[in-house]
Amino acid sequence: MFSIENWLALLQDWRVFASGLEQTLIASVLGLLLAVVLGVVMGVFAAAPVGPLRLISRIYVEFFRNTPLVTQLFFYYHGLPRVGFTLPVMAVGVLGLGVYTGAFIAEIVRAGIQSVRRGQLEAAYSQGFTYLQAMRHIILPQTVRVVLPPLTNQFVNLIKNSSALSLIAGYDLMYQADSWSSYNLLYAVTYVTVAVLYLSLTLPLAWLTRRLEERFHRQWGGMSA
Repeated sequence: MFSIENWLALLQDWRVFASGLEQTLIASVLGLLLAVVLGVVMGVFAAAPVGPLRLISRIYVEFFRNTPLVTQLFFYYHGLPRVGFTLPVMAVGVLGLGVYTGAFIAEIVRAGIQSVRRGQLEAAYSQGFTYLQAMRHIILPQTVRVVLPPLTNQFVNLIKNSSALSLIAGYDLMYQADSWSSYNLLYAVTYVTVAVLYLSLTLPLAWLTRRLEERFHRQWGGMSA
């Protein structure tokens, strides 16, 4: 099962796994950027004093958070072409990962905003700040320290969820591993390798976020609620 010959066979085709890892990394980074943008915007909407903005955020969060990622990917990949929108597989992956994860980030951001004392927002209003200006300069910087730990989990989950791209021939790490192992019947060494490669992406991210969390804790420790 884990003989030297099996490992040598895998090493001979290392470019297959390197290609899959590259596609997974690209989809994850771009999907993460989209998720953060959507999450922050919808999180701010959720805490806004304007009813329609809160409604938009709630509809977005409830729909995308409570439907499976695979279903959403299939819709983008198979459904959109039926109405005239055909996206490349990578774009489908980025869109799916970003929109899905953004719904979870929106709830994290909303909770973080609401953890800051209401008096700080009212003080910003008294100084002539608009709601968006108060969010940008006063509330959101304090929110970062609060939301970093749960955000880390979402970032790691996004990378792991990228394996769903294999279902739409996304040429990601899992797709390449499935294809290679099906041809060579070397499943054990393949999926041990895949696990290690995923860890190579998620563990540094978790470490970096912990460092950022410590930094923000020192900087903003005395300013949150």
